[in-house]
Amino acid sequence: MRITWRLVLGFLAVSVLALLAALARPSWPQERGAAAPTASLTTGNGTTERCTLRAATPREAARRAKPGDTVCFDGDLSRQRLVVTKGGSREHPITYAGGGDAVDGITIEADDVIVDGFRSVRPEAPGIELTGHRVTVRNNTVLGPRGGDGDGIRFFGDDLTIAHNTVRDTDNSHGRHADCMQTFASDTPPSHRVRIENNRCEDVDNMCLMAEGPNDGEGDGHGTTGDFTIRGNHCETLRASQALMFEGVRNATITGNEFAAPTHHAIGLADHSTGARVDGNTLHPGIRYEVGIDASSRPGYRGPEPGGLP
Repeated sequence: MRITWRLVLGFLAVSVLALLAALARPSWPQERGAAAPTASLTTGNGTTERCTLRAATPREAARRAKPGDTVCFDGDLSRQRLVVTKGGSREHPITYAGGGDAVDGITIEADDVIVDGFRSVRPEAPGIELTGHRVTVRNNTVLGPRGGDGDGIRFFGDDLTIAHNTVRDTDNSHGRHADCMQTFASDTPPSHRVRIENNRCEDVDNMCLMAEGPNDGEGDGHGTTGDFTIRGNHCETLRASQALMFEGVRNATITGNEFAAPTHHAIGLADHSTGARVDGNTLHPGIRYEVGIDASSRPGYRGPEPGGLP
């Protein structure tokens, strides 16, 4: 058979079209539940999580998830609260990965859990509430929490990490005390070994952190709250006298934070908040003094000379 240039060009064109069609074809079936567990998902800090389990709802995730799983959601959760009730183990927590997906707030009631990369706009306050041990909340965004006391994040438990989250636009109207983050110990247990690092509290009406132990006068008087590390956070509080307030919280380490609004003072230590260490924070020039402290909190204090009462 005589091969002509026209025949060669036609063969090449067909080959190129076939190659393009193969590249455009998905690497797994698109039907929900078919081979999708090997998919990847980009989290809030730009890292990639491998989805080992895909679920349509939190209830399905609670039924199917096992220790070590990374759960990704196929369903639209933007109009419902993400309620996490299934945890993993100490060595193998369960990760719930949002990849920027919208939810109407988050409630965590489990141990050994990581919640990463969800976005909540005007959720019922608190925007995120976590109760448990060995829980990590990271790379989440809470914008304009409404109702309740207006808080962005509330936490209760031991060995907690709250990192790289953004809370913006908390609202003190109608008698609220709308903090970026809060913990207390009245009908809830005291908290221990809490790391709050590299979060952004922006346009916050009340405090960036209000931490109350069981012996603060309003608590239940049982146990202690302590061993908090507050590091590398950006804090913009608009209406409170101080940005961080500790009442009955022992051994708080407060370093490398940026206090970006002109509060009366940056940090308050009261009601036996002993053993605090304060160092390396950056203050807005309108802040009168960095630390306010009462006599009961003086033992073990290390930091700049306090400027007055909390």
